Order: sequence, then structure tokens, then C-alpha cells
Amino acid sequence: MYLIGELAKQCNVTSDTLRFYEKNGLLVPSGRSSSGYRLYNDDNLAQIRFILKAKQLGLALDEIQELLAIRLEATKHSCAEVKAITQSKLNIIDEKIAQLTDIRLALKSINDACCGHVDEDASHCSILSALAELEEKKD
Repeated sequence: MYLIGELAKQCNVTSDTLRFYEKNGLLVPSGRSSSGYRLYNDDNLAQIRFILKAKQLGLALDEIQELLAIRLEATKHSCAEVKAITQSKLNIIDEKIAQLTDIRLALKSINDACCGHVDEDASHCSILSALAELEEKKD
């Protein structure tokens, strides 16, 4: 059994992080000590590691909570349910990558068009002009 500080140290997170997960329903202590301290077991340790790995992959807390619920009752769920969650996240990431690619291309285009001369004052800067034109087209 672990106290909250010991579990936090094992997972390389803060006690506040564990309290946050508990408050948001991602973590349930396995019990309380006679003094009222939260107690955690190896299942809780594995659960925190699962949460941290899912966060590394960009999953939101609600998605992680859904995956944890499926994991706890795995025999009542299918792999298709789990895959639907990750596929949805992949679709969102693909959309963001496409948007960022478009932004990068537009920014590179106006950056490349700028002479960048130190001698020339910014009133003639093609980047400022391009941004102003984009704003006018937006309105």
C-alpha cells in the first residue's frame, strides 16, 4: 500500500496531480488508513501509469476516463469501442496537422517574400503588407 506522496513519487507526478485525477474520477484510492490518509495499491499504480501514457498520446481526460471504464470491465466491451476512441483522436490530429501545414505554407510564403534588409524601414515590409491584405480580405 502507498500513501499519496509515495504513489506520486513512484509515478513521477505530484500529489496534487493524483488529487486532481481523483477529483475527476480517474483514480479511486483503494482505501483509507486508520488516520484517514488515502491508501493506494499496485492496481492504482498501474492505473496512474496508464493515465500518464494516454496523456502522452494526447488523449483528453474524458477520453482517458472512457478508456479506463472500458478497461475495468473489458469483458463487457469490444476492441472496436476502444479503436473508435483512438480513431476519433487520430482524425482530430490529422485535421490539426492539415491546418498547421496550411498555416506553415502561408507563413513561409510571406516570410520568403520579405527581403529582410536591415537598412529598409518596416513601413515597406512585405510581411506587414501581406498580413494587412489578409485582414482586409477577412473583413
